[in-house]
Amino acid sequence: MENVIKLDSIEDYNQLYGLKTLHPLVAVIDLRKATKLPPAATLNFGIYALYLKQTKCGDIRYGKQLYDYQEGTVTSFAPGQVVEFQKPENIHPDSQGLIFHPDLIRGTSLGQNIKHYSFFSYASNEALHLSDEEKIIFLDCLNKIQLELQQPADKYSKRLITRNIELLLDYCMRFYERQFITRAKVNKDVLTKFEDLLDAYFQDEKPKHQGLPTVKYFAGQVNLSPNYFGDLLKKETGKTAQEYIQEKLINVAKEEIIGSDKNVSEIAYLLGFQYPQHFTRIFKKNVGYTPSEYRKLKIE
Repeated sequence: MENVIKLDSIEDYNQLYGLKTLHPLVAVIDLRKATKLPPAATLNFGIYALYLKQTKCGDIRYGKQLYDYQEGTVTSFAPGQVVEFQKPENIHPDSQGLIFHPDLIRGTSLGQNIKHYSFFSYASNEALHLSDEEKIIFLDCLNKIQLELQQPADKYSKRLITRNIELLLDYCMRFYERQFITRAKVNKDVLTKFEDLLDAYFQDEKPKHQGLPTVKYFAGQVNLSPNYFGDLLKKETGKTAQEYIQEKLINVAKEEIIGSDKNVSEIAYLLGFQYPQHFTRIFKKNVGYTPSEYRKLKIE
């Protein structure tokens, strides 16, 4: 990939947009104050970033798809993500947000819990759409962090900054929960499509050629990131995507064990397992019997 700009520090980001650095590991961003605005850029993030965009002022592409990034939406990026930005001519962005380096949260409760904020890995059409009240809460959290950054540093500074970041992220989790509910119809359509795809995966004997079904595969089939897909499924069914897939796998295995004369190795291969021992272990963990024991139990 050509002309990729690496953002490994807060200073890297601020230099790109002509912003002032108050703290080496965290910054509240207001792109209305930016003195430099690259018209197009491919950014490789080495930091966490969270933006509230107040107006439509450009496109963001992550992978092969555009972000659903219109007025009043929040998008977020984590270290390791590569994102393409395209700014239209004669438009100045109205976007506020937060960037912070992984080193800021090491040894804190936020550092221990950061992996639970799965929206950092959401993509494509999965931006967070805020209500007017939610925008006020989001901006209020940013203001609290900014006020702390403007104070002389003391022994409470890091704790207060990270706790306020954690508060902001918790609010975003709540807002996403609300969005899952308000998009219930769309979510149901995704779930129905997933169930059809899961059935077809086994009916078409794809496991023999593509291996065990994965969350990443089905997320791609419904044009969602694995994290967003998993969170949506958990919200709708109470099960993780992996649990849902494994339940289907076990049900297909039971049908083959009882309804055919295939041996355990043949069934394991049919289901996408490389090793029969792995299939036997998974089956016993879920059913309480090995495949051979289950077949004998049902025959008798």
